[in-house]
Amino acid sequence: MMQRKEYFLEVKARDFSGRIVKMYQYLTEKKREKIMSSQIYRSGTSIGANISESKFAQSTPDYISKLSIALKEANETAYWIENLYKGQYISEKEYESIQHDNEEIIKLLVSSIKTCKKRAGLL
Repeated sequence: MMQRKEYFLEVKARDFSGRIVKMYQYLTEKKREKIMSSQIYRSGTSIGANISESKFAQSTPDYISKLSIALKEANETAYWIENLYKGQYISEKEYESIQHDNEEIIKLLVSSIKTCKKRAGLL
């Protein structure tokens, strides 16, 4: 059975993915930005996809691997959020809001990975 923190992580990632899709639509339709918006769409939606995939991992190392991939994607998403802000495609308020949500997901992923590694005797 999925632990409460992990369920919360999945919900957060799904909500975040929805925000990323809306951001992508805004950037491509209103700002006419195609390159970075495609990058953030790919990495930002991949976070939740990997978390969802981890539910059916074949083993503990596979589970850790899927969460680690989600963590890498979240880190890449932070990079694109920063670039969109510096390029003045999103406002400071938008930047702070979406970056905060991404950082929260990163913290939850790090915690989940550490906990799983400890339980598996890998730490």
